[in-house]
Amino acid sequence: MNLDDAQQTFIIESLELLQQMEDALLYIENAPDDPDTINAIFRAAHTIKGSAGLFGLDDIVAFTHVAESVLDRVRDRQLHFDKALTALFLQVCDHIGVLVKLAADHTRAEPAVQGNGVHLLGELRALLGAVTDSTPGNTGEPQGSPSRLHEPDDERSGDPLESDHWHISLRFGRDLLRNGMDPLSFIRYLTTLGRICNIATLTDNLPDAGEMDPESCYLGFEIGLHSDADQATIEGAFEFIREDSQVHILPPRSNTEQYRQLIQALPEENLRLGEILLIRCGTLSVAEQDDVTHEPAVASLPIAAAPVRAPVVEAASNAQSPTKDSGRKDNNLIRVDAGKLDQLINLIGELIIAGAGANLAARNAGASDLVEATAVLARLVEEVRDSALTLRMVQIGSTFNRFQRVVRDVSKELGKDIRLDISGGETELDKTVVERIGDPLTHLVRNAMDHGIEPAEIRVAQGKPAQGTLSLNAYHDAGSIVIEVADDGGGLNKTRILAKAVERGLVSEGQHLADKDIFNLIFEPGFSTAQQISNLSGRGVGMDVVKRNITALRGSVELDSVEGQGTTLRIRLPLTLAIIDGFMVGVGSASYVIPQDMVVECIELPANDGLDYLNLRGEVLPFIRLRELFAVDGVPPRRENVVVVQFGGQRAGFVVDRLLGEFQTVIKPLGKVFGQIGGIGGFTILGSGEVALILDVSGLIRQVVGRRQRAVTDGWRS
Repeated sequence: MNLDDAQQTFIIESLELLQQMEDALLYIENAPDDPDTINAIFRAAHTIKGSAGLFGLDDIVAFTHVAESVLDRVRDRQLHFDKALTALFLQVCDHIGVLVKLAADHTRAEPAVQGNGVHLLGELRALLGAVTDSTPGNTGEPQGSPSRLHEPDDERSGDPLESDHWHISLRFGRDLLRNGMDPLSFIRYLTTLGRICNIATLTDNLPDAGEMDPESCYLGFEIGLHSDADQATIEGAFEFIREDSQVHILPPRSNTEQYRQLIQALPEENLRLGEILLIRCGTLSVAEQDDVTHEPAVASLPIAAAPVRAPVVEAASNAQSPTKDSGRKDNNLIRVDAGKLDQLINLIGELIIAGAGANLAARNAGASDLVEATAVLARLVEEVRDSALTLRMVQIGSTFNRFQRVVRDVSKELGKDIRLDISGGETELDKTVVERIGDPLTHLVRNAMDHGIEPAEIRVAQGKPAQGTLSLNAYHDAGSIVIEVADDGGGLNKTRILAKAVERGLVSEGQHLADKDIFNLIFEPGFSTAQQISNLSGRGVGMDVVKRNITALRGSVELDSVEGQGTTLRIRLPLTLAIIDGFMVGVGSASYVIPQDMVVECIELPANDGLDYLNLRGEVLPFIRLRELFAVDGVPPRRENVVVVQFGGQRAGFVVDRLLGEFQTVIKPLGKVFGQIGGIGGFTILGSGEVALILDVSGLIRQVVGRRQRAVTDGWRS
């Protein structure tokens, strides 16, 4: 791994930590004294600062250090998270995100960004100054200084020595350079925590020039550091190398016994190390060095089987054991580039097509052994396909949680009291779908808050709670995922929508429309009934784009509304955009594929005298003849079949010539020329090399049901 790869990993992980930090900040508004949440916010900032220091990103380190200092005061209960402090740290979180993205692009901050950073630093330092001024008996010494945190206690044997600084012993692992780390970056980072007063470089392990490996690290350092940071902060600087390197940290005024243990634990010769550690590094005077490295005293110490640390260091390590356990769990996870997953899915798709071709060739050759072998191969490929698809499945909860911030900021901007309810966050779907559904969901959420939920005074006058509720829910239904965006606002005004549609010429005067058809008018381009234009919505753009984006994902959007009670929008999406189980049918010489999850049953078409519906066990089932829809030449067979499909609670039938059975379908998108053809959602390649079209079931059902409803309406009017 080179340094660029390591920095890219830092960028990704920092953005994830910032998202966790934002989620914690939104949660802490309801639990301002929750220690776990406070520690989570602090750890996120601390980790970002430490990682940024390794790559020399000084602007991130400097800014985050001040924010971390304020969070440290919160942990010490000198400050408390109220709405003002939460709002400030949300801005801090945003600014760190901007700095991280600038680092990713290797660009400098613009004056506006720099100005925002200076403004935020001013507010943070004002908080630090207020805490210092209000501390009883304040002597001007910062909280958490070494002289306060590391007074001698009963656990320390011997008298404290004269050293007033931290002592750090570093022995880097051989693979440090191979892992993309720079030894000097750790030294640079320590300068952000305080002042390095002394440093000695150890080269005892450096081999002869002929035996030296240029990719191996042979360096060690003995460092004296003046710093007000605490033990955990200094240890955190070496979090990434602790497993491969030896890191020993002694606090100021450690006693003689602790230095003796340190010398005994390190690999160099005792007297030689004592000279470097205590004289050249300036930790102790010559007299103290003689006392610590005196041969009888050293010889009397027991041989340690493992590196021995000072009691304070051990206590800090024990306190962090839950975090380390969590880190070991994280080691079971591997970060994989999304492009590599896409390539894997594509290759599996090609493997499915090739397997189908081999099976067809085996059947044509009449080789029973080969047919059986290809059947086994097809089963294994199907299992590989399912396993590969699960790699791209992610929970939608992370997408939902992002709207906590949206709801908080927008409700504040609108002057409304709105809370967000989330359910079904554990529902999984393809990562590609999750990424592309974010923008449509954002518009729907903002639109519901702006147009749907009324101001508090109007809600109270109508007998509603002053606080409005916006709900996000997700669940699986018939092989699809359904995402609901619901509000308890005023609902849609059918009269106003219809009047606006007549005004724009979308509907004829006096034309009768069902409620769903009236509601669907809001998805027309440029359609808006907003009486005032706001910064959020009301300009007649957006809802048509939402529908177009959802349709591009082979999905659909439905709308239900009750005036005075609220509105619910349901988005139906496929679980994956890559490979599905299909049911293949034939019409003439053409083949079509229907997503198998939507197939309910297959029946023979009874004689119906040219009607476009049939009686299915007492229920009216409208159907459509694919031969007529796609203008397939030829005469239909004497016996035709009906494939009954269901989508969104509605059923319809497709009349076909032949039922060809199940088929693993690799979905390939139509080109721009054919992208607007109705009723087609893509195509696939058969084992014979022929092309089969994949039916857009949702679009066809809407076409069938709509035609049936218009026929009923026309009959009623006549």
